Order: sequence, then C-alpha cells, then structure tokens
Amino acid sequence: MPAVKHETFFRQHPVFTGQELATHLASRGAVGHRSQEALLAYYTKTGRVIRVRRGLYAVVPPGAETASYPVDPYLIAGKVTPDAVLSHHTALEFHGRAYSAWNQLIYSASRPVGSLTFRSHAFQGAKFPEALRRSGMEHFGVLSRDRSGVRVRVSSLERALVDVLHRPDLAGGWEEVWRSLESVEFFNLDRVVEYVSLLGNATTAAKVGFFLEQHRDALMVEERHLRPLRERRPRRPHYLDRNKRRPGCLVADWSLLVPNDVLERSWGDVL
Repeated sequence: MPAVKHETFFRQHPVFTGQELATHLASRGAVGHRSQEALLAYYTKTGRVIRVRRGLYAVVPPGAETASYPVDPYLIAGKVTPDAVLSHHTALEFHGRAYSAWNQLIYSASRPVGSLTFRSHAFQGAKFPEALRRSGMEHFGVLSRDRSGVRVRVSSLERALVDVLHRPDLAGGWEEVWRSLESVEFFNLDRVVEYVSLLGNATTAAKVGFFLEQHRDALMVEERHLRPLRERRPRRPHYLDRNKRRPGCLVADWSLLVPNDVLERSWGDVL
C-alpha cells in the first residue's frame, strides 16, 4: 500500500474518522470494511496513524516520532462525535478568551461518548440542552472555523457566555467564568438574549441578566436587553449555583442568592 496513494487524504485530515476514511477509499474504488481495516493496520504498524479511540484516528507526518508527535486536541474534540461542538470553557479557550489554560476539553453533542483521555488531555462531553433538542436548534450560535485546514464547530462568544453561566461546572467555577468573560470587549447582546429565550431556563436568564447588569457600562448593556431577562427570572430566589449552595446575598432584582465573593468580585485579593 504505497503511502503516496493516501497522502492527500492525510494532509487534509490530520485527525479523521472511520467514516471519512471509508468515503476516501470508496472514491478510489475500495469499498468494504476489509479494505479499511487493512489500511489502518498497515499505517498503524508503520507509525503513520495513531488510534485515538474506536473510529477516530490521528495522522503522524513522515519523519515525526509517533509517540511524541503533538496531536491537536481541538481537532480530536471536534470529531469525537459527528455533531460535536467545542463549547463552554473550551470555546472560550478557542477564541483566546479563557482566563486559564486547561488540559480538559469540553464539547457538546447529541450523544456524547464516555470518558476519553488521549495523552495529556481529557475530553468531556455535555448533552445539548433538552430545550434546544426539542426545537431543533442545537447549533444556534455555533460557528464553523478553520483549524489546521480542518473545519471545526465552536460555540460563538455569545453562546459561550450563556453556557458557562448555565453550567459553571464546565467552566472552572465562578472566578474563572467572571475573569474569562470580562476579557471580552463586545458581545452581540441581542443574540445572547435570543439564546437565553431558546433555553427557557429561568435561573439561567437571571444569571445572564445579573452578569450583564454588573457589566452594564463595559458591555453597553441597555434596558431592552435586561427587560426580557428580568421577565424570565425565577419567581422565588434561586442559588447562583444550585450544586454549591454557599451563603450569600439576595439580589432581589434577579431573584438570585449570590455568594459574596462573586457579588464583590473579591477572589484573589491579597492583603
């Protein structure tokens, strides 16, 4: 199996799925699992292909060390499932807006796979919110971006803002969320409000409204942005993070119990 037959495919697919390989082989007249298995066995043995997980592979360029060649983790996360979207903290990292760098990558999908670790990186999947699945809007606010010549799907900054407030556990906690979002100079706030409406979650609406009100001047937030969020807030007070019910202050305008360090943004203060 001379390598030249497949070099174009390898160049265009530094990380590829079994389905992508099958399509490539079919275009060359080779159809069936046996052809695919034989090719994968050959290139795995020669060190040109690394198995990431079942059905997902990475290419090693000629002359590179198989064991140490750095495989782009964003490409892996973007192809773990057919509809994977780089999301939450990973979306902020992709856009260069995360406060901290992680070795864990978060993606959203209809059916995330189980726990996956490849070399020094861990990959964690999150299901698309049920409200988005019901309305067929799973990819609202999702962008297609080039990464090493490969198109990957990634949440926009607007969707990421809402997602990390909705699921702070997938973003490193409140300090990481606040510091990351505060590095963004501009959001399309109409899109933010529209996405919150699609989610239909009262607590999330309140969280987003609270954050925007705290950054009203910096983000040029207008009352027309806050009003629909305020109308969706919970009828009774909810914790900012229901999984970590820490004491705090009631922000009545948003029906939120907010921990003091978040309210005052006092984390990391040095006496």
